[in-house]
Amino acid sequence: MRIGRRVVFAPQPLTACPFIVGSVATPARPNFTPYLAPSRGARPGARVEAPRAFDALPDGARVLVTPACGTPLLLVEELARQRGRWASIEIVTGNLHAPLAVTAFAGEPFHFSVVQPSEFMPARSNGGPAEVIPARYSDASRLYLPGGPLPVDAVLVTVSAPGPGGRFSLGVSVGSVVDAVRSAPLVIAQVNREMPYTFGASELRRDEIDVLVELDGPIVELHRAAPGDEARAIAAHALTQIPDEATLQFGIGAVPEALMGLLGERRELGVHSGMIGDGVADLVAAGAVTNARKFFDAGLIVCGEVIGTRRLFDWVHNNPLIQMAPAAYTHGVPVIARCHRFVSIQSALQVALDGSINAETIGSKQVGGPGGQPDYVEGAAAAAGGIAIHALPATAAGGKFSRIVPQLDAGAAITTPRYLADRVVTEFGVAALRGRTLAQRAAALRAIAHPNFRESLA
Repeated sequence: MRIGRRVVFAPQPLTACPFIVGSVATPARPNFTPYLAPSRGARPGARVEAPRAFDALPDGARVLVTPACGTPLLLVEELARQRGRWASIEIVTGNLHAPLAVTAFAGEPFHFSVVQPSEFMPARSNGGPAEVIPARYSDASRLYLPGGPLPVDAVLVTVSAPGPGGRFSLGVSVGSVVDAVRSAPLVIAQVNREMPYTFGASELRRDEIDVLVELDGPIVELHRAAPGDEARAIAAHALTQIPDEATLQFGIGAVPEALMGLLGERRELGVHSGMIGDGVADLVAAGAVTNARKFFDAGLIVCGEVIGTRRLFDWVHNNPLIQMAPAAYTHGVPVIARCHRFVSIQSALQVALDGSINAETIGSKQVGGPGGQPDYVEGAAAAAGGIAIHALPATAAGGKFSRIVPQLDAGAAITTPRYLADRVVTEFGVAALRGRTLAQRAAALRAIAHPNFRESLA
């Protein structure tokens, strides 16, 4: 992927559903309307050339940029080129998987706020340009709305070429931005023929978009390294906690990747998740994920983000089994609580002996955000038979430090409070914490700490 200049090329044809084998009856599509902000509609849907894309953007605007694999890179490059038009612009975004051209002009005129710091938009406390907004993923359903705590003046998105009925699709990144798209004063879309067409809340009529700019270029991909021995050992222990017919939620990381490689031995699994990656497509192909036992949305994978490679994007293109949903649906605790045998797989940086979990900071340095972890952990606690797994290596820095600690570091965030802690998994085993006393929790966590640190945790 080339960043920093416009890239226009003749895209390759998208291939629909290459992983699906045989004939599959299409299930009924869910109705996400009650979980979405009302659509303003009646927008002009004007097609313009890139130099005119920002004619209606006022000085001092707060601009939401789609994160993850839906980032409109070429549109953001155009915004950077036109920077002399404004004295100040605030950029708000989430977890980025590619650099933004505007970060080269921090303070001139761009200022940054982020709900999920990353290597491409690090927090000020970690040497980056962004102020951190502590927020769960589910907050996106109301955070950016008019009258909300962080109303945005404009939203920059990537959409597909027109599909069924002339509609556009937000494609691979929907949950954190769709409510703002429906309600913000200004919606500017990069129409990119490389963006797959997905169904569900991602679909937009032309009159739901103000400005359409045709700029074809690569979609942001996330390539994951093959899991190492440590991740595979952690995943093997986590696998023991996942029953057949479970409805799964995955995050990003080596352990979820390793776990998906092992789940082929399970049957009748379902997926209700904030994101899906390449491994989910493989589980569908293997017959492990059928979604047949889900209490609702049977036969469907429901998610808010598609994060992975071109192979995954081709799979979701025009695939009716994938339904893109808003944050209030993918991460809403009342929805999660209805899931059949819900299992959430989360990561962590530190776990204290009382069960408090930090997944955001190293000391006082903000290296991540809560993401959907608070939503899914609370949802698992509310679901009948729900399980929340926190999986992490027992040590950090090549074995120098224990991730199981007497108490979290001074200044560390508490992403999951101790009263919601459930199963903690390292390469040394599983600690079941729910319903345990503080002393029992400490003993269980010591047992899965690295042997070199168990005595110091006594």
